[in-house]
Amino acid sequence: MLYECWRTIARDRANETALWDMTSGRVWRFRELLQAGDTGDSPSPVAHPRGNEVGFILALLRAWRSGVPACPLEADQSEPGVQPPPPPCCHLKITSATTGQPRMIALTAEQLLADAQNIVSTMGLRPEWPNLGAISLAHSYGFSNLVLPLLLHGIPLVLAQSPLPEMVKTAAAGHAGLTIPGVPALWRAWLEGNAIPGAVRLAISAGAPLTVDLEGAVFQACALKIHNFYGSSECGGIAYDRSDVPREDEACVGSALDNVRLTMNDEGCLQVRSRAVAQGYWPDDDPALSEGRFQTSDLAELKGGLLYLRGRQGDLLNVAGRKVSPGSIEAVLRTHPAVRECLVFGVPAAHRERKDSVVAAVVLRHPATPRELREFILRQLPAWQVPRDWLFVSSLQPNARGKVSRAEWARHYAERLRPHPRLT
Repeated sequence: MLYECWRTIARDRANETALWDMTSGRVWRFRELLQAGDTGDSPSPVAHPRGNEVGFILALLRAWRSGVPACPLEADQSEPGVQPPPPPCCHLKITSATTGQPRMIALTAEQLLADAQNIVSTMGLRPEWPNLGAISLAHSYGFSNLVLPLLLHGIPLVLAQSPLPEMVKTAAAGHAGLTIPGVPALWRAWLEGNAIPGAVRLAISAGAPLTVDLEGAVFQACALKIHNFYGSSECGGIAYDRSDVPREDEACVGSALDNVRLTMNDEGCLQVRSRAVAQGYWPDDDPALSEGRFQTSDLAELKGGLLYLRGRQGDLLNVAGRKVSPGSIEAVLRTHPAVRECLVFGVPAAHRERKDSVVAAVVLRHPATPRELREFILRQLPAWQVPRDWLFVSSLQPNARGKVSRAEWARHYAERLRPHPRLT
């Protein structure tokens, strides 16, 4: 099914440009991609497209043509070594594992088609605005926003040699209109490197929370609205910020994508239903993902047709029997003029009955002391929610997929870092 859809697109657009591969310098027309995909064998039992070059696209097309399930991998990622899922599943994703061990997710052709359709229709992707590919093609975000729109909807793709600011400017040269999906860390680097191309007509950010500070800074500097996009490997796109001006509340992640239905369970966690929801986890089943429904662990609220994220159920901190979301503390801390970025997490408290101790990792714009930040938070939050330890760092070090994991930072804190002297 997927390969036949691709063949229809490629034949209809045969002489149009499909892909600019900046690493090799080659420009591919749709008919040339079709010819290359029609040749060569795909390894079995599972194909593993890798990297961010045209070879990824060709490996995927050969898997589709051969009827071999595909499991995209980062360039340096080891093969998971699992057996292929049974038909009709044809695709495997590996979760980014920000809340636990990586898991395999099995999808059918219909589910991939539905996710691509939802994204293209909601965001208004169009052939005259090629996607600039600076994010990973192997990650669910890049696969759904770059690869599938190219192969199933004919949205051309410019593959940057790397996401570095100079490389992005080079990749954008000569294009009158572009769509750029990025992650917050990249948008900040491009802004600071004066590398956001003037040809950008649609800017998207996903993979990690987009702060209103960064969104506003890009809008002020470039008159460019970054549209926040929220999704999951298990179900594809969930919500998208359709507004034309910067948000005022960064908890707001937009409205449901076309053809996606959102509800809450009894504990206030988001449920997603759509034709794009994956078949299930593989090889181990989980009722959280089945029959067209994905039960997330995201605490959320729907107001006026907009979705607001209130933290993760598993991230809730237990401070002496009282529950608090780290996100609510971060939201206050980010309003301090000295704070550029922050991440709040919990570690075991010295006194067992307190359960968790609140820690804040902070990137500063200019000097500030823990006492200043503590007093600032105390004006808006109760004392028990104020971080007891502070880490002043140069970066929150997102991984290659733009994720910042509270669990990883908690381990990093416990194993390697000495806390700043505790304020009492």
